[in-house]
Amino acid sequence: MNHADFAADGRTFVVSCEFSGQLLLVDTAGERVLKVLRLPIRPGKMQPMPQDVKLSPDGTILWVSGRYHGVVYAVRLSTGKLLARIKVGSGPHGLAVFPQPGRYSLGHTGVFR
Repeated sequence: MNHADFAADGRTFVVSCEFSGQLLLVDTAGERVLKVLRLPIRPGKMQPMPQDVKLSPDGTILWVSGRYHGVVYAVRLSTGKLLARIKVGSGPHGLAVFPQPGRYSLGHTGVFR
């Protein structure tokens, strides 16, 4: 596991598994995996390797940095559908999505929750 982000209500969180290319949705209290998502592979391309993850203010969109591909992905969390692949340049690592509801501080690259 690499990076994680809690939902605004704290009941679930998303974890990136960089080298397997997976994203896990985890039940916080139950400590169990609810869903496994994989970023889509483009023909002729290497498997996406998710780095940082952030959930949107309403929890419907998952933002994922693709550190080794120079992109940020936007994924609809309920379906796993890729909404956008945004070219951002070399090596995106930490993400920040503002404003964020809730009361959690993740302490990574100035990210507040």
